Amino acid sequence: MQTHTNHKKVLAIALPAGANALLDTLQIIVDLLMVGRLSTYAIAAVGLGLQAIMILFALLGLFSIGTTVLIARYVGGGSMRRASFALSSMLRFGLWSALPIAGFWYLLTPWLYVWFDMEPQVTILGLDYVVVLTWMMPFVIFKFIFVAALNAYGDTKTPLYIKLVSIALNIALNYLFIFGYGVIPPMGVMGAAIATVIVNILEAIFYFYLYIRHKTPFVPLWSYSWHLAEKMIKIGLPASIERTLLLFSYLIFGLIIASYGTYAFSGYQLGLRIEGLAYMPGIGFSIAAMTLVGQALGAKNPNRAKADTLLVLRYTMAIMGILSIFMVAIPHELVLLFSDHKATIEQASIYLIIVGLSQFPLAMGLVLSGALRGAGDTQTPLIINLVSFWIVRMAPAFILSYYFNTVIVIYLAMIADTTLKAVILWMIFKQEGWQKIKI
Repeated sequence: MQTHTNHKKVLAIALPAGANALLDTLQIIVDLLMVGRLSTYAIAAVGLGLQAIMILFALLGLFSIGTTVLIARYVGGGSMRRASFALSSMLRFGLWSALPIAGFWYLLTPWLYVWFDMEPQVTILGLDYVVVLTWMMPFVIFKFIFVAALNAYGDTKTPLYIKLVSIALNIALNYLFIFGYGVIPPMGVMGAAIATVIVNILEAIFYFYLYIRHKTPFVPLWSYSWHLAEKMIKIGLPASIERTLLLFSYLIFGLIIASYGTYAFSGYQLGLRIEGLAYMPGIGFSIAAMTLVGQALGAKNPNRAKADTLLVLRYTMAIMGILSIFMVAIPHELVLLFSDHKATIEQASIYLIIVGLSQFPLAMGLVLSGALRGAGDTQTPLIINLVSFWIVRMAPAFILSYYFNTVIVIYLAMIADTTLKAVILWMIFKQEGWQKIKI
């Protein structure tokens, strides 16, 4: 009976979280999918802008990871009042941080197109896209905090329902502003940015409405504790750096690949987005592992934390393994959904076939990192990533790309890094020292 109950609880949290992460990815790539019918320049412009967004989201892990871990502990320990206090503290901290983050985005992201030495047509379109996105930054921060708090409680269904509505609205607004309709003129790439901004603002407003109307498990407060905020920041900062490091590597890879031409870069962008369809369910299950471990340790039940993690791992490897079959078997057909440019299709297909072979170690790394974070150990995954990032991923990528004039060696370095990290994380997980961490 206990095994059945665990399966039911794991699936109740993990499946909506995985579906929500998948939809989150789809919402991000809707812009790329729809502007892909405009031109290759539009794909490159929006693709680089989306990578900047992903880096921002990684930085915002400072808010979401810390919130999830601490609130999950309080929920597991039966202290909802303290969980509500932690949420209100993080919301206040998010409010103070919103303006500097928006200013950072506005000033620095346009330079990406200069650093990547993009063609003039790509740079012009990209500047329109990233500058407009500045307006959504404060709302994205609030949305991330609310979603993290609900995940920590175990309510992954509410974010999923909201995401279903928002992605449908995003598609409709994209069509309206990109291609124009009636009195609305076609705005192309800028129209995609406007649609994204509107949808993120509406999402944040709805979460805040549910909060103040007592439609969430948390009591609406305006209290603030720097002690609790400091705890969440201390937990969230290493995870934020870790995620940023990973996405930064994608940017560096993109910089190398951009030297091979616009088609190679566009293919890389499309490959990343399609891989995200397999990657993001893993992120969702990582969230489930983080929540379940946090709640179990809050309830002082380390054996349940370990058992739940292993169960989540089995489900994650099964799902990502199935998705990897499609990536390896029919890459051309997948890329055709985004572009009909032959050279771009060929480049994206190469990427998908190679990374499709690394989905099992990727699944393991995602879930075990989530479990360690749920225990409050966000420094170990960071250290592992730092070492493996430079020794296994970046150094070989630079050296091999210099001696071999092909992007394939870059992708091989990436999956070698993924595999090594999975092995090390498994060894640390088996030692069970994470079960004794105090927050």
